[in-house]
Amino acid sequence: MNISIVLRDITEKGGGERVCANLANALCDKYQVQIISFYHLEKNLSYKLNPKIKCVFLSKAGERSGGKFKVFFRRIFYRYFLTFKAQKYLKNTQIVLANDRALAPIFKQKGISYIRLWHLNFPRRKKDFTFFDALVVLSKKEINQWEKVHSNIWVIPNFLPKTLNSLKQWNRCNIVSVGRMDRGDQKGFLRLIEIFAKVASKFPNWTLTLIGEGKLKKKIEEKINAFHLQNQIILKPFSHHIQEEYLDASIYAMTSYFEGFGMVLAESGICGLPSVAFDICSGPSDLIEDGKTGFLVKDGDLDTFALKLETLMQAESLRQKIGESARKKIQEEFLKEAILPQWDQLFNSLQSRTP
Repeated sequence: MNISIVLRDITEKGGGERVCANLANALCDKYQVQIISFYHLEKNLSYKLNPKIKCVFLSKAGERSGGKFKVFFRRIFYRYFLTFKAQKYLKNTQIVLANDRALAPIFKQKGISYIRLWHLNFPRRKKDFTFFDALVVLSKKEINQWEKVHSNIWVIPNFLPKTLNSLKQWNRCNIVSVGRMDRGDQKGFLRLIEIFAKVASKFPNWTLTLIGEGKLKKKIEEKINAFHLQNQIILKPFSHHIQEEYLDASIYAMTSYFEGFGMVLAESGICGLPSVAFDICSGPSDLIEDGKTGFLVKDGDLDTFALKLETLMQAESLRQKIGESARKKIQEEFLKEAILPQWDQLFNSLQSRTP
């Protein structure tokens, strides 16, 4: 079976791109896999791909390259031209996995099943998914809403391609958080700084490490300075050795406003880190069992979030107990071996219906 994964730009550093790389690498052991990338922002791939995977780029530039007019043109109009251009690369494909808004739903070739991957929570604005034969979402939390907009919904979580090393000691006085520093502050880094400010003076030997890049970085730096936390909050760029950052911490903090899944919770959990996260619409509640593998806090309750951090910061034995439970949960439910059979089942279901 030939599978094509279509997305905006496989060279970008982001959760969706990493998920596509992981999925392609896993599927290529059993299927013929190619990636069709509409754009090519970075010179090199951000995530390693198996040499067996063919990678096709339809444009030499990035979607956000150039001035505002070029960006607007690419986002609204150029995707239709690139969708047309992609058709010749889909001639021998049986399954198309459309990762994001790149593929315009205008050409449907006979003999191909089209699957839309949706990484975020249920959209606020009405969207038409009828072009696609199946819709894959990451969480069961909003399944009732999804079933109202499509007749073939599959809940298949993201997975870790392999297990990672785990902490042996939980004595590192460091909290870590990872994500893009976008203008909209989806990851909630600004409110995480406010939260950490509530506990920083009680725990002067503790640090908070924020790992990421983006246009919000300057504002984040300004907020750190405003709270006089330059000596306790560390900013680092994205790293290909993210496991080392997890192993250099004892707690993971997620203050996102929205997530589709929260891959960092799986990665940090497999390393034995207990997590504290806001119980947002989807994502954290699929990965965290409150009080057992971490703590879930009502969204927006910064004081309680700070108290949960404090509870973990003052008790190494509790960090170890919860961290070990987190690792066990991720190993049992979110490794590649547990998730790939669900993809096989979806593919077989669609192929049995294809004339």
